[in-house]
Amino acid sequence: MKILYGVQGTGNGHITRARAMAAEMHAAGVEVDFVFSGRKPEDYFDMAVFGNYRTFQGLSFVARNGQLDLYATCKSANFFKLYRDIRSIDTRGYDLVITDFEPIVAWAAKRQGVPCVGFGHQYAFKYDIPRYKKNFIAQWVMSNFAPAVIQLGAHWHHFGYPILPPLIHAQQMKNMPDPEHVLVYLPFENSEAVLDWLDGVPDYRFRLHCKDIEPGVYGNVEVFAFGREVFQKNLSECESVLCNAGFELNSEALQLGRRILAKPLKGQIEQHSNAIALDFLDVAKTTDVLNSQVIQEWLETSRVVQISYPNVARSVVAWLQSSNDISVSDLCESLWRQTPNVRGIDFKYNNQTLIHNTKRVKSVTA
Repeated sequence: MKILYGVQGTGNGHITRARAMAAEMHAAGVEVDFVFSGRKPEDYFDMAVFGNYRTFQGLSFVARNGQLDLYATCKSANFFKLYRDIRSIDTRGYDLVITDFEPIVAWAAKRQGVPCVGFGHQYAFKYDIPRYKKNFIAQWVMSNFAPAVIQLGAHWHHFGYPILPPLIHAQQMKNMPDPEHVLVYLPFENSEAVLDWLDGVPDYRFRLHCKDIEPGVYGNVEVFAFGREVFQKNLSECESVLCNAGFELNSEALQLGRRILAKPLKGQIEQHSNAIALDFLDVAKTTDVLNSQVIQEWLETSRVVQISYPNVARSVVAWLQSSNDISVSDLCESLWRQTPNVRGIDFKYNNQTLIHNTKRVKSVTA
């Protein structure tokens, strides 16, 4: 089986998910070529697992000081180059194309009539799940950004629909969290402002990952450059995680059992939707504003939640190799059956009735 796999390179969540898939595909003997778009080639790191991958400019968003910059986003978009890149990729030599919200391989497969599977968090939003509903233009963009014939959405709960559990990269490090240590990953915020907020919470030790402050120790904050291995080590040793409302890191934090404070990137519909879902499930605290007082209160009053999700990557690879002998709904049912319930959350999935089996999902328009 030969697969072309496109990965959205904005942020690190899609890449983290692709790492897990790359490992399972290699173990299953699947031949796969990776394509990444959404960031500059020199900004990718720790990419050896993807072999001889290709990169394209693609489409991405620009954020400043915790807010989506629409003007800069539109200005940086090069739709003529995007069109040329789509035409330059030949998908017809592959048995299947997979897109993790990557538009170039998705549209190339659509043009050339090659089967395409959309696999990732964004594809869960085709269903009426808890989400931000005010921005209709952003919803339309999300629905059409990277089209796929078959869509495998992933989320922290199925909400009564055929949605997979999160795909989490298996870690080899020991899970030894220190209650006084906090991992901080806020790449869309002003790092100097973040440093000031953390300085105002002196009773805790923070491990901040960012790219615009020189690594070193600054009072109660130790700053680290981006790097997969050191990030995972810090995640394994910190009991609390302060981050934006992206999907993958919050999924890893829930899997490990962490106290979470998530701030959505203002203007980014997916992150606002994630914050709504975290609140709905009551598995993390969310906030639209960060300062020392908010951080202090969160650390002193919030609980730790742990959810043991199964190995989604292995099951999805086996499903791909089965030539669709198993329905998406049956795949979802088998995976949620392996997810133990936690306090107040029932993960049981009924693929016959497709009803909401926890609280009924309301039309959330916050």
